Amino acid sequence: MLKKSKLVVALAAVALVASTAPAAPAAGSLEIFTWWASGGEAAGLEGMTTEFTKQNPDTEFVNAAVAGAAGTNAKGVLVSRMEAGNPPDTFQAHAGAELSSYVKAKQIEDLTSLYKSEGWDKVFPADLIKTLTTKGKIYSVPVNIHRANVLWWNPAAAKKAGITSAPTSLDGMIADLAKFKKAGIDGIALAGQGDWAIAHLFDYVLLASMGPDKFNGLWNGKTKWNKKDVKTAIKKFAKILSYGNSSKSLDWPDAGKLVTEGKAGYFIMGDWASSQWQSEGLKLGKDYTWAPGPGTSGIYQWLSDSFTLPVGAPNREAGIAWLKVAGSLAGQDAFNPKKGSIAVRTDSDPKLYDSYLKAAMKSWKVDRLVGSTVHGVNYGNAGMSAYNSVVGKFYAGNAKDKKGFAKGLVAAYKTNKAA
Repeated sequence: MLKKSKLVVALAAVALVASTAPAAPAAGSLEIFTWWASGGEAAGLEGMTTEFTKQNPDTEFVNAAVAGAAGTNAKGVLVSRMEAGNPPDTFQAHAGAELSSYVKAKQIEDLTSLYKSEGWDKVFPADLIKTLTTKGKIYSVPVNIHRANVLWWNPAAAKKAGITSAPTSLDGMIADLAKFKKAGIDGIALAGQGDWAIAHLFDYVLLASMGPDKFNGLWNGKTKWNKKDVKTAIKKFAKILSYGNSSKSLDWPDAGKLVTEGKAGYFIMGDWASSQWQSEGLKLGKDYTWAPGPGTSGIYQWLSDSFTLPVGAPNREAGIAWLKVAGSLAGQDAFNPKKGSIAVRTDSDPKLYDSYLKAAMKSWKVDRLVGSTVHGVNYGNAGMSAYNSVVGKFYAGNAKDKKGFAKGLVAAYKTNKAA
């Protein structure tokens, strides 16, 4: 690891970690709270930390990371710390509705002035800034853009199943799942640990089944959760699940290995999967390849990791220094090629990125943009938790209770509205 830095990776149960949260770091240090603890995530963070250390050589860097579950574990610990008045100097959160609870509780500072002083209002996309703005104020600094609606597969496994090109529709994908199954390969890799990865898959199926306008309507109330469009998506989702692996407890990296090892056909996962596989020594275009999620070509389902400045941060100036690096050209270009994401900044250097990320950069500029529900754009923490839980319950019950699933989705929407 880096000189003058130490890594605190909390792998214990969330309740145990929350009860033993670290005391505020000493002056002259920076405590940053993330869920980036392994693979491309850790590599990306180390890249940006190197840049921070160059600019702040006398500041000790403390990464209080809580690993696993796409941040689900970390969020529980963070809520406990914030409520106890023991905030870190900055914490990672998804940009969008996920920050709403912290804003309502007045637990994070308004960063609008930094956007002007650092010139981010000129180099961050205007539409993204609108998404980040709450009542004229901006409360986080996005460091990247991820794409959620990506189809991954192993070319050798596809060849064995007689599949020569990526499907372009949801029905076409389902037909391919049957081809994989006939060839003795699970049609799709499923990760049931923590519910979120299954909910990620369902979020994609909703988008591919009903299109972006009706999908967006689910979050603003124009599309009803208990009507035909959602019921159709549920039927297709159940069909897709029927072609998956038998284990219901895999974490997403383990599910991904089923694909790269030729044991499963397709995998719907965000583009962080590519950086994970590259950190394991696999080659893009040889060991695995990609396409936009079938039925969503021309649509970019996005999410963004961002950093905040907690009210009462023990080392506030160090927190601000970190935010400046997070939004800088040097910081974003040090972070994103390793993280497997693209920079928020429009002046990022494409030459630093691999072929997938170059394609993502182009798509980000021209595609229809829709938010990811599971990764904080459409729902706050309460809504996300309820959404993930109801999808996970449907999956655990072998996708049989479609009516109960639909009712649970309505309840999750109401939970989000009430939060």
